[in-house]
Amino acid sequence: MSEQKPLNPWKYKPWWCQPWSIILTSVILISGSWLLFQIIWLTILVAIPVLIWMGFFVFIWPQLMIRSGILESYQRENS
Repeated sequence: MSEQKPLNPWKYKPWWCQPWSIILTSVILISGSWLLFQIIWLTILVAIPVLIWMGFFVFIWPQLMIRSGILESYQRENS
């Protein structure tokens, strides 16, 4: 009996949609806003949607993919 590896949704995403690239993009956008304008309320205005986007794709999306069963059916089709 083979040991089943835990499902990794990041395995099915391109390099530009990996956690490191999402976090790096978020940091660049937020710090770029501050460095460019140096207005705190504008940086906060940029940071809120960027952090929501980052939080969804880094923390919530992988769990949704694992729980949905889509990865299991995809894994069976390609094995």
